[in-house]
Amino acid sequence: MKQPNTVPASELMLRETASQTAGPYVHIGLALAAAGNPTRDEEIWNEMAKPEAEGEHIEVVGTVIDGNGDLVRDAFLEAWQADANGAYQPEYDLKKPFNSFGRTATTFDHGSEWSLKTVKPGQVAHPNGQPMAPHINLAIFARGVNVHLQTRLYFEDEADANAECPVLSRIESPTRRQTLIAKREEIDGKVCYRLDIKLQGEGETVFFDF
Repeated sequence: MKQPNTVPASELMLRETASQTAGPYVHIGLALAAAGNPTRDEEIWNEMAKPEAEGEHIEVVGTVIDGNGDLVRDAFLEAWQADANGAYQPEYDLKKPFNSFGRTATTFDHGSEWSLKTVKPGQVAHPNGQPMAPHINLAIFARGVNVHLQTRLYFEDEADANAECPVLSRIESPTRRQTLIAKREEIDGKVCYRLDIKLQGEGETVFFDF
């Protein structure tokens, strides 16, 4: 009997999935409140830390700006960060005090700002064993962006840790490094950090390919 041709799994070449922009509809499926639609019972949104979560409670805010200097009012962002002790929470559960994953979006209201309610993350070790400065990983989706952009948010009041961070220090230009540093503000007695993300042009935010 003739045996069927078999190819070892290690030799199979899978075709790359096609990319396309997020389009103007990403809010409808993933940012229901921002789109003005009723939310689901369990919605992944921008409250990553509840009041009982351990650590320093902060709010992170910002805008997304295009190459012309105009606000991008329908951008969608996903955030991934460690908790106050430098540990990532692998499972999402709305009942937990803290979740490492969150989502937010810019809108046509409130100055077109995105925001995250979270705790200041602890330090996490780089694969080489060196501690990285406290940071929040961000992925940005928007119309005209074929593949989502990845960047990081660092904190201006962590100057010593920032100077030693093995990722941040790989950016040779001090001016370029500043595009990742969120500025500390105090609004109504609450600690807030601001990072405006520029997609291209002068002052473009540093984006990572990882």
